Amino acid sequence: MSKITPCLWFATEAEDAARFYVSLVPDSRIDHVQRNPVDAPGGAAGTVLVVRFTLGGNRFMALNGGTAFAYTHAISFQIDCADQAQVDHLWDGLSAGGSIEQCGWLKDRYGVSWQIVPKVLGEYLGDPDLAKSGRVMQAMLGMVKIDIAGLRRAYDGG
Repeated sequence: MSKITPCLWFATEAEDAARFYVSLVPDSRIDHVQRNPVDAPGGAAGTVLVVRFTLGGNRFMALNGGTAFAYTHAISFQIDCADQAQVDHLWDGLSAGGSIEQCGWLKDRYGVSWQIVPKVLGEYLGDPDLAKSGRVMQAMLGMVKIDIAGLRRAYDGG
């Protein structure tokens, strides 16, 4: 079966962005850098056209298209984090030079939207006890960066 590879469009920052992302997310690497064979809208001959990279074990492509387009929240990348240390590391790294938002959302320095979410959030929100899951939802709605201890207190009724 064919694989689906998200393609991130940049004016000229494809390689910088790909290197930034792989520096932060475990199980990541640059797989291939393709250069323009001739002058093209994305840059002069010899400049970077496409960067293929693996991010968290998933294939991605970054393209220098020569024209900047704004990203929206309609597409975002969610990273499930095992613990607060991973939440903090990714939050601090990806938000540097970007902007932070509510409920674990941020935009990185390139304008790409990310959701930095602890795995436990889905477990708590999916609890059949609506009082527990409701408290967790209310707590999460009041957070910017997700705080696992705060979610746990809400889950436990504290």
